[in-house]
Amino acid sequence: MNDRYVIYVWFLLLWCGGQVIATRNTRERSNRLENLCWRIWHLARKKKQIAWDDAQRLAKRRAEREQGRNDAADDLSELSEGEKEPGDATPSESAKHISRINSDMQMWSDEEKPRRLYIVLISMHGLVRGDNMELGRDSDTGGQVKYVVELARALANTKGVYRVDLLTRQITSPEVDSNYGEPIEMLSYPQDGSGSCGAYVIRIPCGPPDKYIPKESLWPYVPEFVDGALNHIVNMARALGEQVNGGKPTWPYVIHGHYADAGEVAAQLSGALDVPMVLTGHSLGRNKFEQLLKQGRLSREDINSTYKILRRIEAEELGLDAAQMVVTSTRQEIEEQWGLYDGFDVKLERKLRVRRRRGVSCMGRYMPRTVVIPPGMDFSYVTAQDSPEDDLKTLIGSDRTPKKVQLPPIWSEPAILALSRPDPKKNVTTLLKAFGECQPLRELANMILILGNRDDIEEMSTSPSDVLTNVLKLIDKYDLYGQVAYPKHHKQSEVPDIYRLAAKTKGVFINPALVEPFGLTLIEAAAYGLPSVATKNGGPVDILKALNNGLLVDPHDQKAITDALLKLLADKNLWNECRKNGLKNIHHFAWPEHCRNYLSQVDHCRNRHPMTHLGIPSIHEEPMSESLKEVEDLSLRFSIEGDFKPGCELDAATRQKKLIEAITLMSSPSGSPSINYSPGRRQMLFVIAADCYNSNGESTGHIQDIIKNVLHAAGLSLGLGKAGFVLLTGSSLSETMEALRLGPVNAEDFDAIICNSGSEMYYPWKDMVADMDYEAHVEYRWPGENIRSMVLKLARVDDESNDDIVEFGKASGSKCYSYSIKPGIKIRKVDTLRQKLRMRGFRCNLVYTRAASRLNVVPLFASRMQAMRYLSVRWGIDISKLVVIVGEQGDTDYEQLLGGLHKTLIIRGVVEHGSEQLLREEDNLKREDLVPFESPNIHFLEESYEAQHILAALDGLGVK
Repeated sequence: MNDRYVIYVWFLLLWCGGQVIATRNTRERSNRLENLCWRIWHLARKKKQIAWDDAQRLAKRRAEREQGRNDAADDLSELSEGEKEPGDATPSESAKHISRINSDMQMWSDEEKPRRLYIVLISMHGLVRGDNMELGRDSDTGGQVKYVVELARALANTKGVYRVDLLTRQITSPEVDSNYGEPIEMLSYPQDGSGSCGAYVIRIPCGPPDKYIPKESLWPYVPEFVDGALNHIVNMARALGEQVNGGKPTWPYVIHGHYADAGEVAAQLSGALDVPMVLTGHSLGRNKFEQLLKQGRLSREDINSTYKILRRIEAEELGLDAAQMVVTSTRQEIEEQWGLYDGFDVKLERKLRVRRRRGVSCMGRYMPRTVVIPPGMDFSYVTAQDSPEDDLKTLIGSDRTPKKVQLPPIWSEPAILALSRPDPKKNVTTLLKAFGECQPLRELANMILILGNRDDIEEMSTSPSDVLTNVLKLIDKYDLYGQVAYPKHHKQSEVPDIYRLAAKTKGVFINPALVEPFGLTLIEAAAYGLPSVATKNGGPVDILKALNNGLLVDPHDQKAITDALLKLLADKNLWNECRKNGLKNIHHFAWPEHCRNYLSQVDHCRNRHPMTHLGIPSIHEEPMSESLKEVEDLSLRFSIEGDFKPGCELDAATRQKKLIEAITLMSSPSGSPSINYSPGRRQMLFVIAADCYNSNGESTGHIQDIIKNVLHAAGLSLGLGKAGFVLLTGSSLSETMEALRLGPVNAEDFDAIICNSGSEMYYPWKDMVADMDYEAHVEYRWPGENIRSMVLKLARVDDESNDDIVEFGKASGSKCYSYSIKPGIKIRKVDTLRQKLRMRGFRCNLVYTRAASRLNVVPLFASRMQAMRYLSVRWGIDISKLVVIVGEQGDTDYEQLLGGLHKTLIIRGVVEHGSEQLLREEDNLKREDLVPFESPNIHFLEESYEAQHILAALDGLGVK
């Protein structure tokens, strides 16, 4: 607001105040007006300051991203024109093509050797079911729900795909239909001779079971969904393996996450199983954040509070870290939306892809491949004989009603159809203003607004309620009664008839959204011969170029919307041409075409393979071994290849040694000894992950006391033969062993010791030999030597000296680079350092440990929590059978240990100094967006941690 204008308003109000009735106190009135004016002036200045701060923040981030790309360019030589990959095009050229297929890519063919693929799709939020989808019920149940359900069905009907599971959240709330509480729903029945067992909706319990939770509030429960999904996939891999793979587990061919929340779930599952991951964003947080900031209605803090936008953006960044491929609907989504992210750059992605294809080193950098694959549609229900010349009465009449049908007056003229949920970004109010203020348009056509379903506007949430209220006000303002239809309810099965109605009136479909990620309704409209007017922001640009059946407009330009509608409605030759073009080109968006393209692209970029070496312990057989304490029981139950047979006269030590050697030899695919240990009849795993360090980063005596008391309490609760123990630490193995030697506990008390923040796994029962399978498992996207000097360069704040942060070789390993940090110096926090590494194409995990005196740089999915998921699969133990013991603070990966299906026991007062002050900046995520402290799986131990108190706490967690 202009300062001069504010002063003018101030004097004007003061003058008006002087004219009030004499009985009013003039001075008090003037004071009130003066205060009001000052408030207006102050708010205007504050708004300007917020806008300035946001602009500066964006400018700084763009500069940092540019610096990151320049650093990458220093290591990667530029591509010459002849080195560009076939299919790469300039933005103007790429817009002409729906998808980009490389000449060296093998297209998916039905003639290939028989395949039996298992595919997992994830769409976590909203209300997902196969029939009578409640699209438009709320902002979470829109086009994405329809898309994922139809994708699951279409993939299941594709030759070579054996089973498709669509994982979503189970909801047993009385607010919604009971269908959403059913654990399994069959989406498609396998066709005879198809070699498929169909597609299914699998509903995973997650969060409070009796509440319907909007997506903005689901973030703390993501780990629960990950664990539940992991349990399902492991069970399914076992079952499918018995059916089609000779007993070997059948792991998913790909795990595909839809939207940010499911993208994070897919990333974690991909890391736990070493299965390729695909990501589809649908709509993106950074784009929405910038749009909301530009509108100026909400501050940065308000936007984050309302939409949890920073949590969403970080989930999208993690999806980019893990994804083999990012599927988009349009080229614009790649360049203008994903291009906003730290973890993606169009030019760098192309350069790295070509270098990999040519066998040239990428210097540890990685960008996921992006492909344009428009959503498919089922056109089987579109009747070929439909034409605009058909009598409208054939649509609204019926063979059972021979009497003449009287058409409503509103159907005697062309209909402008808008179909969306009542969301501000759908921009329906601008459309109504354009219609209401243009008399020629009102005389030429009527309008149909399908804005979801509603019972009572006042009972709806704020955003849709405001939109619908404004719609009603505008209809009243412009006196549009009799010209605008806005039904309260419609069924999904009625949508085709709505499109047909508009087409038969020779009307127009319009999508005036401020930004439209794709625009599925434009394709639906084209399938019924209905030309379109659509926003120029987003997917409609590519859709209308492919269909050639409509006009693009600036959604902010009311006159442009009016002119486009008038042009299409008034020019019948143009209308007919658009109709014919749409029907002719619609085959580009059919589901069979989509699935062939999708599977071809996945097959082409799929360079990760599931843990085929990993055998899942059968649920019908006794597991391989119990523990060394129960070796006598094992000797009675196993006959191992003649190396050891029951009844042999061997002393106990020799018998124990022979048994271990025989088990490890038998379990190795190559026939050589390897580690494949399963802790037999374990009913629970107790995971000790308390980060007990003093201010110098040295271990305190608390850790030995905790271990001793937990072992004792677990033995009393379950019996030692049924309880297993794992130690999780950010320290190196040598430091861990030294700390254990100081107390009354032994390393041999543990089934596994996981060191260096989840990057190394050792088995005390096997002479502390490292699990090399785990080391290979976590090496995904590990930059190796290429990152060592970059971390030193980026971790320092500019004014720090070179010796303040140095590599600590004694704690470093092949999958962990450790850096020692001088006390009291400034160093970049995890979120800032990770951002700078992402901008340079490096994907890794960063953990400050030992009271912030050490920085561990480890592979992307080498974490303490992911290590536990790895063991749960390998040892055949459900994650809900894990008890994790932590302090009330710890290393910077502390929060990851709290959420999930496992039980968490938080002991107060045992951790003197944590590292969390180096986790994130103040204006970033909040812990409450990550950890569900109200979860029944989390228990605080307020008293001392003596064995009896731990035993009582375990009883409170239901561990018996």
